[in-house]
Amino acid sequence: MLGLLLLQVLASCPWLGHSEVVTSFEDCSQYFYEATTPNDILRPSNAAWICQRYRNQYHYATLYDRDGRIPVYSAYIYQPGPGSNSPVWFVEPQLINQIYGKDMDTEASIEDEYSIKLEQIGQNQATNEDYNNLQNLEKCPLAPSGQKTGDDSKWATFTLTNTVPLNSRLHQEGWRDYMEKTMAQKTQGCDTTYVITGAVPGNTTIPNGRVNVPKNIWSAACCLLGNNHTRAWGAIADNERNHVEHVTLGQLENWLTNLYKGRMVTLFNNDCPRQ
Repeated sequence: MLGLLLLQVLASCPWLGHSEVVTSFEDCSQYFYEATTPNDILRPSNAAWICQRYRNQYHYATLYDRDGRIPVYSAYIYQPGPGSNSPVWFVEPQLINQIYGKDMDTEASIEDEYSIKLEQIGQNQATNEDYNNLQNLEKCPLAPSGQKTGDDSKWATFTLTNTVPLNSRLHQEGWRDYMEKTMAQKTQGCDTTYVITGAVPGNTTIPNGRVNVPKNIWSAACCLLGNNHTRAWGAIADNERNHVEHVTLGQLENWLTNLYKGRMVTLFNNDCPRQ
């Protein structure tokens, strides 16, 4: 009874839920090559480290910007395969209050379970309502369902903490072509491919002012070959153009370094070749 009373009190005081989901990716480090995460240059001032969990299982990792309400990057293992896509979009209960459930869930389910309003859900993250009536922008998951296998893993990508507003044409054409065709070609012969896909925050928001519109979207991959060899590559696109630059990992890190005001960005363990 006391525990239930405490839960109700905390649910009625959303400002108590501002603490981080976690403070590192320790529980989902398997999605980073050699458990090495990108350096702290990419970390926003109000960050959340999310081990993306669905049906009591982790599926990938996301560094989330609670102020801009977009992910900075999502890290995962490239494993395309069969399965269905989710008919609904999820949000992260722990971004509302740290004592809430660890699995991603729907807004309606969270509202019902914890007797809270949509405004409380959206205080530190985007909601479905934010993405209504967008002009020339679409929801774009950083970890895409097409690079996951099985219903649960594919459904887990349909969370707004993994989603950015992307230029509609770029999303439907250039970026989709890279994610579906180019990645399939480049991963030929790889035993395991680690991927980090991210977004560089921009200076504008969607019309309601709640969600940042990224300046760029990018992706980096490091694949393991036989005999402990590795191969790496990257891609980056301007969110106002339908054009994807195919680059080396080193070139991508240099590009991001410039976008982050000259502060040196590293994405993978040093074993991944930069050239």
